Amino acid sequence: MLVRVGAVALNNTDLWTREGAYGRPDDPGALSGWRGPIDFPRIQGADVAGHVVAVGTGAPRDLVGRRVVLDPAIYDTEGPDANPVGLMGSERDGGYAEYVTAPVKRVHDVTESPLTDEQLATLPTAYGTALGMIERGRLREGDTALVSGASGGVGIALVQIARARGARVIAISSGTKIDAVREAGAHDVIDRAGDITAQLRAAAPQGIDVALDVVAGELVAEGLPLLREGGRWVIAGALGGYGVAFDVRRLYLHNAQVIGSAMHTPAHFDLLMDLARRAEVQPVIAASFTLEQAAQAQEELSRRGHVGKIVMRP
Repeated sequence: MLVRVGAVALNNTDLWTREGAYGRPDDPGALSGWRGPIDFPRIQGADVAGHVVAVGTGAPRDLVGRRVVLDPAIYDTEGPDANPVGLMGSERDGGYAEYVTAPVKRVHDVTESPLTDEQLATLPTAYGTALGMIERGRLREGDTALVSGASGGVGIALVQIARARGARVIAISSGTKIDAVREAGAHDVIDRAGDITAQLRAAAPQGIDVALDVVAGELVAEGLPLLREGGRWVIAGALGGYGVAFDVRRLYLHNAQVIGSAMHTPAHFDLLMDLARRAEVQPVIAASFTLEQAAQAQEELSRRGHVGKIVMRP
């Protein structure tokens, strides 16, 4: 299926893929893409919203002209619970372009959504990753949720979706971003420049049910003792460092779980597209660039001074 790109969103994956920052299981410091070696040149960009302009043999012709969002994942199997093992813009060419191709199963019709193309483009990786974390962490109404890195694309998505699920949301952010995170739906915001553990104990004296973590590093060791019995610590990033050490007794003595979460399943993405059609999430656009400004856009992303998502339009 051929899609004319209306907007494409940036992700940390774009930076780390270009830098080869993912490592390998046998060599954490090795230059590697998300799932291994990548062939260059490569067109980046996982997150695309646009309009269908042509379909292949056997695809529904009535999709032509429809507004769509692409699921960027390459899955290991067919079925609703398949695992992502590749990514558009990484293992195959992506959306930093005027047009992009996609398998018909990965094209989702969102014509009726009131969200703009730019807002829709923010959803696949950030909100898909957030929803995957929330589903794998089994977040329920009434739970207390901790969100790290709350001002980033995934962080804002976690705050919004967890709040919509009826959870009490405690977010970690800093400086001028704190107010924006609170406006996104966080009940309490912890300043990462202060004593995080002390602030968390004060904000959640009964403990945390689910931690939704894109930072990792020292936060894992500091935060695990704050989980309630049977609590879950879900990790989908390593902004604070990938080397983690913690007291394993806090894990097995309290029936806690540490859960890795890479993106979403097809079932998760279907749920996300339902949210998009009903505009039950309101993505925050931090900045918009033209496609010719891709280098400038990635530089802005790498400075981490923004709240929400950075997008580009052809």
